[in-house]
Amino acid sequence: MAEVKPAARPLSPHLQIYRWSWTMAMSIAHRVTGTGLYLGTILIAAWLVAAASGPAAFETAQAIAGSFLGRLVLFLYSFSLIHHMVGGLRHFVWDLGHGYDPQTRMNMAKFSIAVSAPLTVLIWIVALVLR
Repeated sequence: MAEVKPAARPLSPHLQIYRWSWTMAMSIAHRVTGTGLYLGTILIAAWLVAAASGPAAFETAQAIAGSFLGRLVLFLYSFSLIHHMVGGLRHFVWDLGHGYDPQTRMNMAKFSIAVSAPLTVLIWIVALVLR
């Protein structure tokens, strides 16, 4: 049998050689928030099942959601939703063929966190005031 020699080509670079940038961090954050939305949707489905199961199950679900930990999870879920939406709008702008130059990409990545965090807090303030 003939011996097969590996091709003499460069190996793909790994994350260790890249310098962290805003666009890289927001890309990872977009994936993490997408995963968080899946997990949070399971919790919302469980809340709906509890609501359909009767008053006792719904009271238990409301007590869990109303606790400090429950509200923290809801806050993080709403942040994930808003941040993922803003990241999706950033990708939509790219799909339209705009924002590819390095400075614009960097500004859009910074904008996505600068908008999603205050918008989440604003929505929670409005919700608590109207409650």
